[in-house]
Order: sequence, then structure tokens, then C-alpha cells
Amino acid sequence: MTEVLVISISKPLLIGVYKDKKLIKVYKDEGMTSDVLPIIFENIFKKFTLDRIYYVNTPGSYMAIKVAYVFLKTVSITKNIDLKACSGFEFNQNSPIKALGKKYFINDENHVKVDFLDKNSRICDFELPAVLENINFTSETLPIYNLPAV
Repeated sequence: MTEVLVISISKPLLIGVYKDKKLIKVYKDEGMTSDVLPIIFENIFKKFTLDRIYYVNTPGSYMAIKVAYVFLKTVSITKNIDLKACSGFEFNQNSPIKALGKKYFINDENHVKVDFLDKNSRICDFELPAVLENINFTSETLPIYNLPAV
């Protein structure tokens, strides 16, 4: 089984290709999700036949999440590939994720809040896991927006 994981909620955009749940190829790009996602997937489809796509649908850059969702949902439908989603906290050791201004998304006992960081907060970079195991993927793939309307 060949699967792809897309982490588009921060820079760099990270995409991992997995064969039998093991990471075999990494794509990293500092560009805009809307510009680089189609190009990377064009390269992936030249080399691999995908069975499943995973992406991060919360929290983080809303525009990147929306662009990734529309693109990946379209690919999922047109190529008949299963699409699943999960939280970005799965890939940064559950550390705060940049929100707006000086505020961050903080995972507080499975409830996401938006707040300023305290001085002891540690922020970790996003990483593609070496193996796709013990990750809380869901079939509910719509983007989840954690900020109230302005």
C-alpha cells in the first residue's frame, strides 16, 4: 500500500510518501501551498500509484488548509483515492502552533484554545513520522477552524 501524508499548515510544506507504512520519500518546499502542491503531486503520480492520502486539517494557516483540502479532495474524487485527516499536533510533539499575531493554538486536554504563550512554552518543528502508526486519522476531512469569526 502506498500512502501520502501532507503537512501544509506551516512552512516548509512537508509531504511524505509511505510504502507499507514506512517513509520512503520526502518532499519539502518553502513555497505557497497553492503553487507547489500541484507540482509535487504531479511528480508523485509519475512515480507512484497511491492508495490513500492523509492531510492535516487543523490548526494552522487557514488558507493553506483550505487550499490543501480542495486540491486533495479533488484528487481523491477524480482518482478514487481514500482521503483521511488529522490534527497538526500529531506531528510537532503536541507543541503550540502559530495562530494570529503573537497568539498560538494550544492543545489543552484535547481542546484547542488560542492564547499567548507563557515563557516556558516549547515550540517544536513539524516532522514527518518514519512510520504511519498510532496516528489519530479520521474520515472527517473538512477543515476545522479553531478561531471565532471576526
